[in-house]
Amino acid sequence: MSKPTQLTPFGYALAGALGGCFSNAVVYPLDIVKTRIQASTVDANAEDKEKLSVIGILLRILKEEGITGYYRGFLATMLNTFSMQYAYFFFYSFVRTSYIKRLAARRPAGGSAPPLSTAAELALGAVAGALAQIFTIPVAVIATRQQIGRSLDRPRVKKATAAPPPADGAAAEKAAAGRAGEEGQEEEYDDSFLGVAREIIAEEGVTGLWLGLKPGLVLTVNPAITYGLYERVKSVMLLAKGESDPGARTNAKLSPWMAFTVGALSKALATVVTYPYIMAKVRIQARSADVEEAQEEHIPPPEHNKPHHKAGGHHLGALTVLARVWRRRGFLGWYQGMSAQLVKAVLTQALLFMSKDQFEHWALAIMVLFWRLRGGKP
Repeated sequence: MSKPTQLTPFGYALAGALGGCFSNAVVYPLDIVKTRIQASTVDANAEDKEKLSVIGILLRILKEEGITGYYRGFLATMLNTFSMQYAYFFFYSFVRTSYIKRLAARRPAGGSAPPLSTAAELALGAVAGALAQIFTIPVAVIATRQQIGRSLDRPRVKKATAAPPPADGAAAEKAAAGRAGEEGQEEEYDDSFLGVAREIIAEEGVTGLWLGLKPGLVLTVNPAITYGLYERVKSVMLLAKGESDPGARTNAKLSPWMAFTVGALSKALATVVTYPYIMAKVRIQARSADVEEAQEEHIPPPEHNKPHHKAGGHHLGALTVLARVWRRRGFLGWYQGMSAQLVKAVLTQALLFMSKDQFEHWALAIMVLFWRLRGGKP
């Protein structure tokens, strides 16, 4: 086996996954905030608007959970990011390469494949995104539950402040019994990765790990739009610089700041178009859609570690969730938390595009290292 000189689909997938983890780690506290805003079912009055502001939630997390609250579910989210980005880049590179080879095979001998159209880029991205969603969504569901913890609409029970010890033994026993009674009312909550997975299975069955799959499949157009726009704008900019050869434009690189700008604009547009479904997906996965349903149907709300849906029942769909939000809050309700999502998404995608070439360089270095470890000669 010869020394690797260019990235394979595996290498592109590794570079994309590492870049995705890096960019998401940088803005992770903002990810916590936007997830909690999206999952919240409180009405949009003046007091609740302040409660659902980015600053309001940051301060609440700091007050109730401390600094560590900004990184709830961090490892699960990084695992989800790595697996999703790896799967997406792997499938995207594989599908795109295969499609280009098929186009090239139909051309005269020695001719290169024509540049892909925007429609083709979008279609290939959607196929790659759908395949990635199916394989990685269980980790995404667990990460979402960990980020939210106990529902934003149901405050945590604060720990009682330490009281001075009673003077006599009888009073001490009485006080201890009272504290035990209060602690008994506090439901134990295991927010570890496996603990949350067990909770989801207890509440929804094994299929609960795939909650939000349908809106997730619809949202495959998000990265498709993002990468499609990025490639098209990149081609236009390189053409403006005098790069007329289509093959050369495909392999040419933008400067980091230019890549940052193009990536930010591409992701912003994709986020605006698909945001209502993003919010609906989070509500389904976080179970806040079930809370709203219980309020409207005047039935008991869902409880931790207990099934909520009757046998043979089905979960709410994204369109049902969006219709309910429309009735309660109007069109603007579809964009609750949009600012936090937009800032987070744009920064993440821009950082990913800006560092994409560097991570591809590192991925190639990793491939060369593995080649040498397997006995390859320099």
